[in-house]
Amino acid sequence: MAKLLWNPSSANLEITNLQNFAGVSNYQQLHDWSITNPAEFWGYVWDNNVIGDAGETVIAGAGFFDTKFFPTAKLNVVNTLLSGDLDQIIITEISEAGIRRRYSRGEIKKAVNQTANGLISLGVKPGDVVAAWVPNLADVVIYGLAALSIGATVSTASPDFGTTGVLDRFGQIAPKVLLAATSYQYNGKDVDCLDRLPEISAGLPTLKKVLLIGGQSSTAQNFENWRSEFSDQHEPVLLPFDQPGFILFSSGTTGKPKCIVHSAAGVMLKVISEQRYNLDIKPGDNVFYYTTCGWMMWNWLLMTLAVGASIVLYDGNPAFPRPARLFDMAQEEKFTLFGVSAKYIDSLRKFNLEPIKTHDLSELRTITSTGSPLSPEGFDYVYESIKADLHLASISGGTDICGCFVMGAPNLPVYAGEIQAPALGMNMAVYSDNGEAAAVGEKGELVCLQSFPSRPLYFGADENNAKFKAAYFEKFAGVWAHGDFAATTQNGGFVIYGRSDATLNSGGVRIGTAEIYRIVEEFVPIQEAMAVAQEWDSDTRVILFVKLRDGYELTESLISDIKYALRSKASPRHVPVKIIAAPELPRTKSNKLVELAVTEVINNREVKNLEALANPDSLAWFKNLIELQS
Repeated sequence: MAKLLWNPSSANLEITNLQNFAGVSNYQQLHDWSITNPAEFWGYVWDNNVIGDAGETVIAGAGFFDTKFFPTAKLNVVNTLLSGDLDQIIITEISEAGIRRRYSRGEIKKAVNQTANGLISLGVKPGDVVAAWVPNLADVVIYGLAALSIGATVSTASPDFGTTGVLDRFGQIAPKVLLAATSYQYNGKDVDCLDRLPEISAGLPTLKKVLLIGGQSSTAQNFENWRSEFSDQHEPVLLPFDQPGFILFSSGTTGKPKCIVHSAAGVMLKVISEQRYNLDIKPGDNVFYYTTCGWMMWNWLLMTLAVGASIVLYDGNPAFPRPARLFDMAQEEKFTLFGVSAKYIDSLRKFNLEPIKTHDLSELRTITSTGSPLSPEGFDYVYESIKADLHLASISGGTDICGCFVMGAPNLPVYAGEIQAPALGMNMAVYSDNGEAAAVGEKGELVCLQSFPSRPLYFGADENNAKFKAAYFEKFAGVWAHGDFAATTQNGGFVIYGRSDATLNSGGVRIGTAEIYRIVEEFVPIQEAMAVAQEWDSDTRVILFVKLRDGYELTESLISDIKYALRSKASPRHVPVKIIAAPELPRTKSNKLVELAVTEVINNREVKNLEALANPDSLAWFKNLIELQS
């Protein structure tokens, strides 16, 4: 049985009133109620959080494609997102250089109204698209909220995307306005954006205006100066619940990024349920998530404003100028929720940081981890070296739903290596290949059995939902298969072993890559690892690539020790045929390893979208690797 690390106290939780409403006494019963009575559950979330007319019907229709949430509702998400005390500081913006800017709700509301009127003057109307290629700044929040307030759809990308990457995305959506920045900071350096802007603008012929944060140019007007020309009086337009609000993109590692269109109201309602009830975020809290504008966690963080909490934005290297940088911020800004990736927690552990001894984290109640599975050792590290009394919530979902399938529960214990529970309102299971529920501990596909408010409205350029159905519904009829290799636990939680498309097949048994990484990355010389399958002699064999920490070599002794550890701690099937030191492993711009790209290269197949990678040059080394020929 997994190691128990934390038991919740009986303190007042946001979830308590919901349990009382449902007439249940614990989380498991509440979750069962939420999926058995979805109209009551989602109606409760609306009634207690959302400003707008819900209409007479909460849910109409059935199935993933025919279910409609709040089909007669009229609302604008901005009315909820900016409701409250005008003097409350709701955004703190911190640059890598340490410059802080704080914004009250009143200041944000004024700037949003001005920007909305400016967009209207450009002819932007409900259903039109605006785009942003930007660092993680308050101006982007202002711009996004202004677009939502007039019924436009918002799509964002981070400035580390190259010209092709931006055009692969924004070229699909015909934006009328583009917000960009003169530069951004990373690792102590200023990176210029102006050199790429002309080509990007030229590649988007639908643009009527280019706005610039941090300066101006001959073809782009300064954003702050531009919006100041317009009135600060504006009433957000009331819209249907399924009005498109966000366009997000898949990572694009297997081809051109998929264009995923979301309802802003659906995302807001789903994220409110997660934040208020699964993560116990309260009005007045101060929430931080390390993200860029190119990751769905930016949209998730934006929705924190709907629960009356404040958000902290940071743009830059999380370990600059020292590894403890984010903990310095957590202490100074009194974070109540601290959101990071599992890889970041692993890196802290390898730096041997002990914030529990060096930082005052007395206000911190919750740490969330996402992006990849958090190992049991990562769980141990958080409780031993960061803070002993907090809720560590490993969460998992995706761009596809702009939210979580499985996540934390503030009134359940935390066990090492386990995601605590399915999110409220999400009917989750693990299926074996035959389409039946897998036994506890049996590995299979993570699936969702009924629709939810943040289900995408549709994919771009997708006749008859063909791409949409192919992405999630080909494996099991009428059941959303998300592509995660997972198992349920005897504690009612979940363990995710990696992406299904990165799952290895050894001797006819499927192996999640996270099972290998967890063991291999315990070795001090190993910074990170990547396991892939190479086609060989009419079968496949497992190759393990490792990136070494500075000053270490991959010796025969180390290889032997790694293989022994995998054999003894996992199984003989987990032992790779070859272990090879690589100078760099490819990753997406949101810092996820891309096993599939290396798999394609070592099997002499084309990687279809190099622009999806943060470091595409890394693949050249794998292509020329002689060791793979024997």
